[in-house]
Parts: sequence; C-alpha cells; structure tokens
Amino acid sequence: MKMKKLAAPNLLIAFALLLGSVLSNAQNNAYRRPPADVAAIVEAKPTPQVSMNPTRDALMLTDYNPNPGITTLAEPFLKLGGLRVNPQINARQRITEFTGVTVQWFQTGKSVTVEMPKTGRLAGIPSWSPDGKRIAFAVDVADGVQLWVADATTGKSKRLGNFYLNDMLGSSFLWMEDSDRICVRSIPAGRGPAPSATVVPTGPAIEETSGKVSQVMTYQDLLKNEHDEYLFEYYGSSQLLIISANSGKTQQLGGPGLYTMMNWSPDERYVLVTQLRKPFSYRVQYSNFARKTEIWDQNGKAVRTVAEFGVTDEIPRQGVVTGPRSVEWQPLYDARLVWAEALDGGDPKKKVEFRDKLMLLDAPFTAAPREVLKTKHRYAGFEWMASKDAALLTEFDRDRRWYTIYYLNLQQPTVKDTLFDLSTNDDYNTPGDPVMDRLPNGDWVIAQDGDWLYYDAPGNSDEGQYPRLDKINIKTGEKQTLFKSKDKTFEEFIAFAGKDRSQFVTRYQSKTEVPNFYLVGLKDQSRKALTMFTDPAPQLTGIEKRVVKYTRPDGVPLSGTLYLPADYKPGQKLPLFMWAYPLEYTDKSTAGQVRVTDNTFTFYRNDSPLFMVTQGYAVLMDATIPIVGDPETMNNTFREQATASGRAAIDYLDSLGIIDRNKVGVGGHSYGAFMTANLLAHSNDYAYGIARSGAYNRTLTPFGFQSERRNFWEAKDIYMNVSPFNYADQIKKPLLIIHGEADNNPGTFTVQSERLYQAIKGTGGTARLVLLPHESHGYRARESVLHVLSEMFDWAGKYGGPAKP
Repeated sequence: MKMKKLAAPNLLIAFALLLGSVLSNAQNNAYRRPPADVAAIVEAKPTPQVSMNPTRDALMLTDYNPNPGITTLAEPFLKLGGLRVNPQINARQRITEFTGVTVQWFQTGKSVTVEMPKTGRLAGIPSWSPDGKRIAFAVDVADGVQLWVADATTGKSKRLGNFYLNDMLGSSFLWMEDSDRICVRSIPAGRGPAPSATVVPTGPAIEETSGKVSQVMTYQDLLKNEHDEYLFEYYGSSQLLIISANSGKTQQLGGPGLYTMMNWSPDERYVLVTQLRKPFSYRVQYSNFARKTEIWDQNGKAVRTVAEFGVTDEIPRQGVVTGPRSVEWQPLYDARLVWAEALDGGDPKKKVEFRDKLMLLDAPFTAAPREVLKTKHRYAGFEWMASKDAALLTEFDRDRRWYTIYYLNLQQPTVKDTLFDLSTNDDYNTPGDPVMDRLPNGDWVIAQDGDWLYYDAPGNSDEGQYPRLDKINIKTGEKQTLFKSKDKTFEEFIAFAGKDRSQFVTRYQSKTEVPNFYLVGLKDQSRKALTMFTDPAPQLTGIEKRVVKYTRPDGVPLSGTLYLPADYKPGQKLPLFMWAYPLEYTDKSTAGQVRVTDNTFTFYRNDSPLFMVTQGYAVLMDATIPIVGDPETMNNTFREQATASGRAAIDYLDSLGIIDRNKVGVGGHSYGAFMTANLLAHSNDYAYGIARSGAYNRTLTPFGFQSERRNFWEAKDIYMNVSPFNYADQIKKPLLIIHGEADNNPGTFTVQSERLYQAIKGTGGTARLVLLPHESHGYRARESVLHVLSEMFDWAGKYGGPAKP
C-alpha cells in the first residue's frame, strides 16, 4: 500500500510546529534572569576578603568571584570518601574564583599589587609567612596545582619547584618558622596514570554486619566499590617535601602516603603526622577511615606511634572515639604533646565520675605518657596562656548543653578556678573569644598583661549588638571594657596592631556605611582608614531596616529583622515574605535573646531572600523559630512551636498595620526548608512557601537530625510526626521546591525534594520542583543564583499577590 505523499507546504508547517515545540520546551527549561537591576547587583564585584599579617602591620586583600559561571561547576569531579576531587588537576573541586591580591601597609599607606602568573588561576587565599614579609599561594594550571611565593613589599612573585601540590586530604602547604622553608604535600614523582575503570564488573559490592552497632550520619559522596578505593588511594597519596623559598632546595620527608595532618613541634625538630591506611569504608567519610598518628623526626623517620585506629564507624551518637584524640603540641615547650582520652567509652549517655583524662608526652618520646588530670565533663580544648603550663580548660556538659571554663596550671592541675560557667546558648553573658598573641617561635597564646586577659566580646543584649574589647582579671573575675561600638554603629575588634597594645584594627560599618577597616588608638580613639571599600549597590541604601521584637503565646520572646522598600509609606499593607531557620534551646530565657542587629550594612548577595524587598515585599529575615525543651525530647513539640512562632510574627506585624496577612509567604533553606513544608502542612497562615535544599522524610535520616538525640527506632512517632512528607496531602498551599542536583550535605539528598514533589502532585496539591544542575547544598553558579531569584519572584507574585509590577 502506497503512503500518501505529504504536500510540501504541509511538510513545512509540520516541521515549523515541531521546531517551535522543541524551542518552546528548551526556553522553558533554560536559565532565567531576574529583573536587570537585581541581576546587576548580584553580578557586582564584592568587597575583598581580608587577612592581617602575623606582624600586624599590613592587610592582604584578596579579590574573588563568589558566583563563577556554570562551566566552572560543570567541570568533572570524582566523589571519593566524602570529598569532591577534580581529576584533571588532582585537587578539591573549586567553586569560587580568586582573581587578585593586594597588600595594604599600615604606616606608609602603600598598596602593593601582587604579581599573578600569566597562565593559571589563583586557587585560594594566600598564606602569610611568619615574619609578615611574604605570601605563598597555590595556582591551578591545566594539569595540576603549582606553588608560588611573592614578596609582600614589592609584589614580585615566582614559582617554587617543579612539583604539583595535592590538597585532596588537607591544606597543601604551610610555612616553617624561619619564613624561608615551606612544608608541602606534593604529587609523588613518577606516579603513573590513574586506575582505569573496568566496563565489566568482577563481582558485586558487598557489605556485611553482625552485632556491630554503627549509627552514623547519612553521609554522601562516599566510596562505593573497589575501583573507588583505587582512585581514592591514587589521588589522595602525596609526598611530603620541604622547599626553601630562597634557594629552591628541597628535602623529602618519609615516603608517599595518605597524609591528613602534618603539624610541626615548636622547636621544629619533630612533626606530628596522621596517615590513612586500609581498610577504607563505604559508610563513613575519609576522616573516619583506619589511620595512624605518628611522631617523626625532622628527617622523616618515625619516632613513636601516638594513636592507631581502625575504621571508626562505631562512635556513639554525639560521642567521641576511644583512644588519643585532639592531639596537639603544647606552647612554650620545645616538643610536648597533649591529648585527651575518653573514660566513658566515648558514650555521652554512660554515667561515670569522669568523662576524659588528659595526657602528656615529652621529647624524646621514649617514656610512657603520663596522666595530668581528669575532667568531669567532656574535654573541649585548651586555650594556652603566656605563662608556661598556664591555660584555660573548657569542659562541655552535654546533658545541660553547658560549658565551664577553668583557669589552671598543669604544674598543679587539681587547683582549678572557674572563670566562666554558662549555657552554650547564652549569647548575653558569653565572654566571647580570647584575643591571641603570636610568639616569636610561632606559638599562639592568649593576649595577657599580668592577671588580665583580653577578650573580643560579641556584645549581645536586649538593646542590640554592640561588640566590645574587654579585659578580664583571672584572679578576681573583674571585667573592664576598653572599647565598645558606638550607638547606631557596628564596629568589631579585629586584632592589636604593631608590637604593643597602643593601637588595634577594627572593622566598622553602619546601616548606610559599607564595612571598612580602621587603625584605632586605644587611649585617644584616633582613627585612620586602612581600606576604602564602596557600596556595591548604592541604589538600595534607602531600604528601611529595623529589629522587631514580639512574644509567642507561651511567653518566649522572639525577634527578627524587618526590611521595607525604600518607597514604603506608613499605612501601606505590604505582602510579607518571612525567612527562618529553627534553632534548639533548653530554656526560654536564652531562646528569647536578641541575636540580630539593625546597625550593620546590608549586602545583597547570591540568592538572598532579601532581594524580595526590591520587588516591593516586606521581608522578615532571620525570624526566630526557637524549639525549647529538654535536649532529649524537644522535638516532641517541633510542629507546635514552629507554628506558634511563625504565627506570632504575622500577628505582630499585622497589628502594626504593615502587612496584608492574607499575602504572607514563608521560606527557608535546609532545616529551614523542612520547617517551611511543616508550616504549610500544619497551619493555614501562609499563602505560599519556598523550600530550598531540604529534607522532608526523617525516616531517611534514621540516626538523628539537627540536634535530635534519639534514633528512629527509639522515637518512631516523632520521626513520623515531624516529616512533612507524611502529610503531603495536607500541603494545599503552593510550594516551590528548589534543590541542587549534586547536594552533598548529610541527609538532604536530592531525592528528598523529588519525593516530596511527587507526593504533593499525587495528592492534588500545587508545587513546582526546580533541580539545579551541578549545584550542591548551597547554590554558587551565576546562572543558578539568578535563576533561583527569578523563580522566587515569580512564585511569590503568582500566589502571594504581586507586590510590584
């Protein structure tokens, strides 16, 4: 039977319709851009990242692009042991582009531009030499990563050696104390080609367990088979070298290995080295693989083994390993090691008199380690002081979520004076961080004058946040404030400048002034500008910003930062977009502390929900959603507390006549997305929701989530109750679901969003699923960021009422 010939005009029409359909679909799935004014702000050059040199007389300014093109993220990478590795250059995946470096000298005001190689790309923020006169930096080239060094006073730079660096298992280089030698991890010389994958498998991947309790997080990017093991060993292996920046002479340390740590003793006669060994694991990240920590001499010869572990996948939840951990060199000694060992089997639930013991071991490391003291609660670290053996010891009480800081001397370790004792959530009474001094030998100790220690305090209170520089007497507990940010400003202490404490560097900003660095006199408060950064988005300075405070029905104080469009007129009722992230607290008093300020400059970056204000919305950022209760059971009322917190914000802003409560949208990222889906499932307060990179089915994170201490089988009802996936049939308000296709955050597998979307679709709800190619938990590519903003604007406009044409 002959087919009827299609007439030429009809054929052209059919082809045109088919082509139009294809183009239409392609356009629908193409990256979109928000309005041009918003895109221009996203693409504006950010202020540089800043680092002060060790001698505290210069700043290094590193320019960067936080949103490279999608082609950068699309570069192939391998998933190995929890890492993402670019096989082309044998380095971790790069998601930020660093573009240039300048050095600003305090006294002369001279600005020095550092020469960059003509080919290649700066691979990260450079590292200062101990004498503050040089910087070392890595450069990505076509087939590897090179080491370069530059003179910070002239900007002249040069490549060191002919090797390539390996940063897969940690920092690829560190300066030695003479400011000449650099210790590096390099690609082993003579390494052959990478193992090739076999098309035909030799057999199945098999795991087996019997009686072993291994409750680990749902990690991603893990090893999956024997070939992955070969690749991990190939790309992770490095050779330790020492190279002179002056002469280029190199010295080899030991042989090739999977080195995760190299830490030199204060006298640099010994180096502490941690090396991975087989067996590897398909269930945990590389940091929990079998490993050995050794002391080597300066020639790379092993002197003593400090710790040796098999695969550590049996650590109790919120517990620690048994055996030596937190191994470090003690300052002011040539070569003394300090570490902690658990006395409770690493299990925080076990009832014991003492949790940990602290051990000492001195060079030449031939004697047995000696116990110096036991801690009642979990050891959380030492902060060393300028006097030999004097230190601040921190212990953490998991049951109360409480920390205690003691002043002691290891010569008399049983005599401990309590310096601070407070909840981990108490931001009003926290002393902040001790200011640190760098000694000539490279040791870091707390800045101290007699009995007085210096502290950089965050300065939170009911009145807002006003950072301070305090000094605290370790004998009497007396506190003196030396500097405090002035009213309607936000000025932070950065570090003392020069060789004494007569001057210090601050970072100053206000609502209308972009952050800049200043040199401030301690006594006369004289000021000298060190940087002159300008506003990257001056068109948005008219936007109103204020801290709002309100109360939940159960008496818990709440707060957030409210942003209103520049053209807002009192009496207008605007659509509201609320952005939040739930946090856990043990008591109402700390849950209600104000942790936001309206005195900081507002940057509009990446895919920030703040951009909604440019479209005419009122935006409530960081609305507090506290989950208050016993740490063991607080999630029993997660839904009720989250719902009440969100509703309290709406009630309060409605009472002020600022918002239209029928046009309120809610959104969040990660745990905030989980919250958003729950709010839509269990309340009728919102017109729509936007959930980004969330986890919605808690049976897929069976060994805990966020601060949840119980596993699924211990609290089945709670896991089911807080999973919005189980209530997808109740999500009737429109939900925009966004997720990176390559999310590597534990628990937030991309399939979480795919399954929630399918559940809503299958039960007749309204939802849109946007999967971003090559993106991880946070979104970085310029195309992705702009597309996310476009999606958010369109969704809010469609279901919350357009705030602006």
